[in-house]
Amino acid sequence: MCPPISDSDQEQLISKLDIFKIHGKDKRGFKILRIVAKNFPGRVLSVQVLKKYLEEKVYPRLARKPFSVLYLHTGVQRSENFLGISALRSVYDSIPVNVKDNLRAVYFVHPGLQARLFLATFGRFFFDGGLYGKLKYVNRVDYLWEHVRRNEVEIPEFVIDHDEDLEYRPMMDYGLESDHPRVYGAPAVDSPSLSTYSTRCIS
Repeated sequence: MCPPISDSDQEQLISKLDIFKIHGKDKRGFKILRIVAKNFPGRVLSVQVLKKYLEEKVYPRLARKPFSVLYLHTGVQRSENFLGISALRSVYDSIPVNVKDNLRAVYFVHPGLQARLFLATFGRFFFDGGLYGKLKYVNRVDYLWEHVRRNEVEIPEFVIDHDEDLEYRPMMDYGLESDHPRVYGAPAVDSPSLSTYSTRCIS
């Protein structure tokens, strides 16, 4: 188990791992908040620190105009980088009303069977109907370009690699075949102290 790290180090870790990035536009002209879920340092990240980071660094840039979310679910493992249902609900409940009102779509890339089942069963109870109705599953990156302007949004290499795996091993889509044989790397971290946590505690 990883020892706790300071709030400031957690905030630096969120930034270093490039979890949240606002860039590009979808085909309706709305700017995009890209979320790389695999990069969440779930073992060391405090929900309170995450909410503070979002309030200070992300929400102010989304409060005035419509936007869409590109959520990359690729590589998420419950024991490694998943924050947990109660944490997600807490974060969602803390989103300012004007930010929620400006959200136009959530493009959910590589949802997987478990995520689909959870959202189909509990999504309407955990999240309000407005968000659930904006959710769009995207099974392959090629399908993403139906909604998002190509070349405007950076897609991590491990997402492309997983997409290729799914083409050759389609049973992974339905949870009937494991995707564990391929190991994906996390982004490089410059700070020695943060690097320790990003490699030992996240991977």
